[in-house]
Amino acid sequence: MTKPAVTATPSLPWIDRAGLDSLIELLCKLGYTVIGPRLQDGAVVLEEVQSTADFPVGWTDEQEGGKYRLKKKKNTTLFCYTVGPQSWKKYLWPPYQYLWKAQRNESGFQVSENHKELRKYALIGVRSCELAALAILDMVLKRGPFQDSHYQQIRENLFVVAVNCTKAGGTCFCTSMKTGPKASSGFDLALTELFESDRHGFLVESGSERGQEIIQQIPHEMASKKDMDQAEALMRKSAGAMGRTLNTEEVKELIYRNLEHPLWDEIAARCLSCANCTLVCPTCFCTTVEDSTSLTGDHAERRRVWDSCFTLDFSYIHGGSVRSSPKSRFRQWMAHKLAFWQDQFGMPGCVGCGRCITWCPVGIDITREAQTLRESERPSSKGRGGV
Repeated sequence: MTKPAVTATPSLPWIDRAGLDSLIELLCKLGYTVIGPRLQDGAVVLEEVQSTADFPVGWTDEQEGGKYRLKKKKNTTLFCYTVGPQSWKKYLWPPYQYLWKAQRNESGFQVSENHKELRKYALIGVRSCELAALAILDMVLKRGPFQDSHYQQIRENLFVVAVNCTKAGGTCFCTSMKTGPKASSGFDLALTELFESDRHGFLVESGSERGQEIIQQIPHEMASKKDMDQAEALMRKSAGAMGRTLNTEEVKELIYRNLEHPLWDEIAARCLSCANCTLVCPTCFCTTVEDSTSLTGDHAERRRVWDSCFTLDFSYIHGGSVRSSPKSRFRQWMAHKLAFWQDQFGMPGCVGCGRCITWCPVGIDITREAQTLRESERPSSKGRGGV
């Protein structure tokens, strides 16, 4: 009997650090503003970069509930961190954006809307969980019933260079949400960083025709079988080293059954209602509108700014706030991420990046709280659950 032929995995392009610098240089020449990772104020942030010299070379991070620390490594890796306090949404859905301005003149007021030319962004270092977050924002702001023209224009001109996670963070749980650690779609190019004492470079996968055209203009060679095997091994290691897990089986129904659970009171006793979790979240998109007028009365403007369901004014209507207690606001946030969002958009609103856990000052952990609810339904349940 003839055995079926085994299809070999096709080799991918391989570039070194100089090749990545060439990619950044080319993107700049094509008119893109290149955004990538930089060190600033003790964290890895997302700002404009000119070359890999701007990257956090040789730095990694340590994350736990309410804890974020950078640590220097002895090598020169560029992407040996997970995710920082900022998400890429700050460039597609700005935290502050004016909608119109009005200036008094001799005949009345001259109103000008926000029609300034939008920049073309190339994002370098987007992780797979963040690609999933962009897909969620696309569904809401680009293809939903209430589309945002500003978001649409920036998104259509976006060039995305993803980076596969070869290191799992202490608060990561992307495998639970099926969003990582390897990028599968939503990118133009995807890099996997490989580092050995005598060889440091990146496997490059094209995810679009535009990405394929770009990589052909960059000096590269084809990866060896050893490179391909090393990349696969790193992906398996990362997937098995998540700092957190979240059991998503019927999690929506779990939340709905426990909307009056005493756990919400316990969490509220710890929650500061600081809104950190929503501000660092890559999928939260709530905003409010602010109007201001100059003291002289000759200038007025309207701005859209980020808001949070944790603020008392967010649910304010005539007569008071709908969610006046920290309990009701935290319950709304967690239930929205894991349950209501599924009813609205057909998927959870959480991508497993772990930012809400890391940047919560008191370390409230969405995975632990969900597990506590689940364990409380077991007949033999005693006390709080673990992760």
